[in-house]
Amino acid sequence: MDLDFAQLRTLAAVLDEGTFDGAAAVLRITPSAVSQRIKALEQQVGQVLVRRTRPVTATGPGEAIMRLARQVARLEQDTAEALGITASADNYVTVPLVVNADSMSTWMLRALARMPQHHRALFELLREDEFHSTSLLRDGTAMAAVTSVPDPVQGCTSENLGAMRYHAMASVDFAAHWFPDGMTTAALREAPMLTFDRKDDLQNRFLRRHTRSRFDPPRNYVPGAREFVDAARLGLGWGMLPEPMLDLALGGDADLVQLAPDEPFDVPLYWQRWRLESPVLDALTEVVRRTAREVLRPSVA
Repeated sequence: MDLDFAQLRTLAAVLDEGTFDGAAAVLRITPSAVSQRIKALEQQVGQVLVRRTRPVTATGPGEAIMRLARQVARLEQDTAEALGITASADNYVTVPLVVNADSMSTWMLRALARMPQHHRALFELLREDEFHSTSLLRDGTAMAAVTSVPDPVQGCTSENLGAMRYHAMASVDFAAHWFPDGMTTAALREAPMLTFDRKDDLQNRFLRRHTRSRFDPPRNYVPGAREFVDAARLGLGWGMLPEPMLDLALGGDADLVQLAPDEPFDVPLYWQRWRLESPVLDALTEVVRRTAREVLRPSVA
């Protein structure tokens, strides 16, 4: 298949911007030219690549071509760097990464700040639950992901980073009111629970392990990592709080208590990235690996 690089760039721009007009503005061509390039690409591969909706979305074949488009863009940037071509604002390549909220709030930004400047890397952080993040790798939206899925997506590598440890916690007053006799099953059925969003299953998994039963307690949804900790401190509910944030949450006072101090909950995290020889992805992997090692606990098989 002899695909045109300009057409690949155009497909990526259309899917990134969500409209043909947006892609035209980014590429500095007319919307008509964008449409012609997409049609030509579809004719060459013999399949429809995008759904003409708002926003524009990729079909199954479009996702495959999108992955190729991003890989070509990454290789173009790496080649320019190897040739010593001076970077400008126009030839930065943004690396899209999928990161769960707790990793983003505790260590990922520190890792990205360690990237060597000569790579001229920019990043687009896509927040997604750690058990659902691989879908964005699979459809070509992201080049790498922090995930709890160990099996590599096709075309990717996977390595263990360690485990994020969580503790069941609540405010002192909340614990005294709802759990005077400890985290009993009866109390857990009634006590309000904090949940990040409707994909978040962490609290439910702790409940199943702790009580050996399934039930649906009342819950508050708080979709922000630091806001989630604040909600626990303010008594909106109990929740599983990440260990690296506990010192910040406690703030030197006794606002929070551990409800099950002998039952920490470890969530293994993995780094999945494209199986692509790329100095930028290699450097990114190294800083992610090094920073995760400083924050996460070693995973136990």
